[in-house]
Amino acid sequence: MFLDGLDVSMVGVALPSIGTELGLDTTSLQWIINGYVLGFGGLLLLGGRTADLLGRRNVFLVALAVFAIASLVGGLVDNGTLLIATRFVKGLAAAFTAPTAMSILTTTFKEGPARNRALSIFSVFGASGYSSGLILGGLLTSAGWRWTFLMPVPFAVAALVAAAVLIPKDRPADTGGHDLAGAVTLVAGMLLTVYTVVSAPARGWTDPLTLGSFALAAVLLASFFLVERRVAHPLVRLGILKVGTIVRANLSIMALFGSYLSFQFMVTIFLQSVLGWSPLKMALALLPTGLIVAVGSPFVGRLIDRFGTPRMIIAALTSLSLGYLWFLFVGSDQPTYVVAILPSTVLLGLGFALGFTSIMAQATSGVDDSEQGLASGLVQTSAQVGGALVLALTTALVTAGSHAVTGAGTAGFDQFRPGLVLVAGVALVGLAVTVSPLIRGRRYTSVPGAGRA
Repeated sequence: MFLDGLDVSMVGVALPSIGTELGLDTTSLQWIINGYVLGFGGLLLLGGRTADLLGRRNVFLVALAVFAIASLVGGLVDNGTLLIATRFVKGLAAAFTAPTAMSILTTTFKEGPARNRALSIFSVFGASGYSSGLILGGLLTSAGWRWTFLMPVPFAVAALVAAAVLIPKDRPADTGGHDLAGAVTLVAGMLLTVYTVVSAPARGWTDPLTLGSFALAAVLLASFFLVERRVAHPLVRLGILKVGTIVRANLSIMALFGSYLSFQFMVTIFLQSVLGWSPLKMALALLPTGLIVAVGSPFVGRLIDRFGTPRMIIAALTSLSLGYLWFLFVGSDQPTYVVAILPSTVLLGLGFALGFTSIMAQATSGVDDSEQGLASGLVQTSAQVGGALVLALTTALVTAGSHAVTGAGTAGFDQFRPGLVLVAGVALVGLAVTVSPLIRGRRYTSVPGAGRA
């Protein structure tokens, strides 16, 4: 978890330096990020199911080793295409390590206070990695962007050694045949969906190729659901999608990740390209969010035990919405950090701290051990797909009518307003989904270990 946060934030800071040395334009640079998203988001469900079928420890060790090798190669290549390829391979590896790590955690700790506290610590390491990556990215980029790729290697090796020593050997949690038809249609449909959403802003949303790709992706995903209804050993038991708390958790994580990643994207461009801030100054400006998550997450497990996951998720999405709205209405071409930016970072940090652990607890509560990999992969897939979709829409809004958003000082704050309205709207929709059972006069069903109803 620490490694994932570290890697993502460091690479984001280093993008301009990578483009200068390797001669990559903005369109090519985006694939350094989106290549990771494609591999990660497309194969998460397959990664979780593979862990259930082949054993979590073995899958985790192999995937983590691939992640370390891809990081090393990425820091050594001199070709943009090869660099993007290494990012895609790292995304593939993370698609297996992330749900496997999550299912190891949820099957090791029994539902209730123990699991909630474990999930809180899990969140602390993610936030610490992200915060560390911002600072290290700003410092290492000045020495050379390659260090931002090489830095994760020793962390990956350390995690690999620790996993081999500390994670007990296990047997497959589930049996049955491999649903190859379901895997192919799901992976192809997810990859094509994420690819189309990511590339549509540059190509055009009404371009025939974009529309055709969306149509083909819809056909593939529809075929997947048909296969899952008929195959003897499905990759995804569709009955899990009938549980309201699990569905709401997945929709909530889409709103949380989608809105926050898009907000961070806009603020990064605004502070560096419009205001001319250095990467390190920008990283320090956003640092309070990560620090609040790191400091506050250990206490979230106790709050879940007391108030339950629904109330915690409502509080989280409320805080996020207020953070976006504050920046939308107070921000300007010459913002005062203490007045415009700091309050938003504090509200976002509070919302993320309360929301991430609570959503993960709700998404995996009441699920049998044999399907913990599936549940973990499902909620993390929702996060990646939500992030890709909202970010693509945000990019389209921000770049509308201008090709100089990433230029030096040519874009004003008003150009980011439509994107800010979008991210605030996404957070509010997520809040409405969580609150809807209460509005309809229904009570949340109490889930053992997930807090009071």
